[in-house]
Amino acid sequence: MKSHIIKCWPEYFQPLVIGEKLFEIRKNDRNYEIGDTVIIKEWNTETKKETGRWVCKTITYMIQGKFGLPEDICVLQLRG
Repeated sequence: MKSHIIKCWPEYFQPLVIGEKLFEIRKNDRNYEIGDTVIIKEWNTETKKETGRWVCKTITYMIQGKFGLPEDICVLQLRG
């Protein structure tokens, strides 16, 4: 299992924090796998800097290249 550090815009980050959003849609340029840990850092698009807020999630399910998704795009189900 691997760990990945990724950035997330504030409007998508807050729903992750409060448990409303349980997924991420990403380009799979990191070879994500079920069981991997994802550290998601909030990224301010105006200042182009991290805000200091972050969450740690585990990939529990993944869909890639199905249902019309391009082959390099994946949907990650997250828990934690």
